Amino acid sequence: MTKFPKNFFWGGATAANQYEGGWNEGGRGPALTDVTTGATATTSRMVTYVMPDGTTGAYPQFGGRKPEGARYAVVDGYYYPNHLGTDFYHRYKEDIALYAEMGFKMFRMSISWSRIFPKGNEKAPNPEGLKFYRDVFGELRKYNIEPLVTISHYDTPLYIVEDLGDWGNPEVIDLYYHFCEVIFEEYKDLVKYWLTFNEINSQIMIGVFMSNAPKELVAPGFKNLHHQFIASAKVVKLAHEKYPQFQMGCMIAGMVFYPLTCDPKDVLNAQDLMQEAFYYYSDVQMRGHYPAYARRIWEKYGLDPAFFEKDAEVLQYGAMDFYSFSYYQSSCTTTHKEETEKVMGNLSMGAKNPYLQYSDWGWSWDADGLRYILNELYSRYEKPLMVVENGLGAYDTLEADGSVHDGYRIDYLREHVKAMKEAIADGVDLIAYTTWGCTDLVSAGTGEIRKRYGFIYVDVDDEGKGTLDRFRKDSFYWYKKVIASNGEDID
Repeated sequence: MTKFPKNFFWGGATAANQYEGGWNEGGRGPALTDVTTGATATTSRMVTYVMPDGTTGAYPQFGGRKPEGARYAVVDGYYYPNHLGTDFYHRYKEDIALYAEMGFKMFRMSISWSRIFPKGNEKAPNPEGLKFYRDVFGELRKYNIEPLVTISHYDTPLYIVEDLGDWGNPEVIDLYYHFCEVIFEEYKDLVKYWLTFNEINSQIMIGVFMSNAPKELVAPGFKNLHHQFIASAKVVKLAHEKYPQFQMGCMIAGMVFYPLTCDPKDVLNAQDLMQEAFYYYSDVQMRGHYPAYARRIWEKYGLDPAFFEKDAEVLQYGAMDFYSFSYYQSSCTTTHKEETEKVMGNLSMGAKNPYLQYSDWGWSWDADGLRYILNELYSRYEKPLMVVENGLGAYDTLEADGSVHDGYRIDYLREHVKAMKEAIADGVDLIAYTTWGCTDLVSAGTGEIRKRYGFIYVDVDDEGKGTLDRFRKDSFYWYKKVIASNGEDID
């Protein structure tokens, strides 16, 4: 096959905490993102708190820790961009109509856990929350747009994070399971495709992108992940037994590491990073067991293999029906540290690749990397693949006539569409492509709005000022043409 499949799912992707807004409306409880400030490409987002004596403070989102005795809090003097997002909560009908105008076949979104269970430990769900998502799914179905729903997308209720110890506490497994029981039954006739956790590998990225990160900072992430693997496996088992119409998928943050040189040590270093940062997670979720090299990783961080291996019987039921992942860029790695020019964003993005160009945020443009990893993943798992995040964060300018000329975004996406088409010609079973941030939303990494990804421009700035009106960018019309031609007309 040299063309995209006839029923290929073209669409876009968002996340409730970055897009939805309405953070304290409709009975929703707070999440950690609601006490997380904005930042820039070169500064870290901060998480705010209050001490028992009433003094307030903040610590860096990446690598920081809340002081003992402190409680998370919204603090005067800080701006919290996720409170507003770009207001999908009030404008979902308008946005979905725009997606239908583009011709979307699929819309990836997430359900805010704390909108259904405000603290996360309630027995009965919040009826207003259930109704909101039912209305959204109904609107999508009206236009024959297939929902792709992420169950957990950086949106754990704050009570679970602060009072129960987050995913380090195995009790959270049952709370997540109950959450899924409720939404599966509620939306069984509206949603077919589900993702259990967004970028499940992201919480150990600090060990990959922060040089010399202490083991005690990284190691707990692997235990948290183990509990998420168990939760995911139990939910997949539930879906397969009770809702055979469901298709369950994993979602992994795409990591492609190239050796910077042909030094064999660089090649081995890249292999180690691919295993630790990428394959470890999908091997568990696609195969239903830990890979052999996991023991080397556990030993590196001083972890007891028995902790992970005791739940082998549970994990075997968690093998997914399809594989989804995000892909934005590739990275280079080398053992020749003293000779290397590094690429910096919020975190180190590794060694600079001399053959690639980079965005204003230090992210490489590498469509060939997408074709490469699609081939690697399909040969590894032989199950359908979805690219559920891909796009270019860039500065956009709203012109006086309401136009936005984002040819740079079209150039980026065009090359990735070409790469996917080549991967399909290679024999890859690729079934969906949902670009990230199809309507402008809050950047997860920096908390900025100015780092825009969408086909639809939202009139709001990094301080929440603006009309929130929507404007079609040039890329809107380009993507409409791509979808109408099923990927044939991409000029």
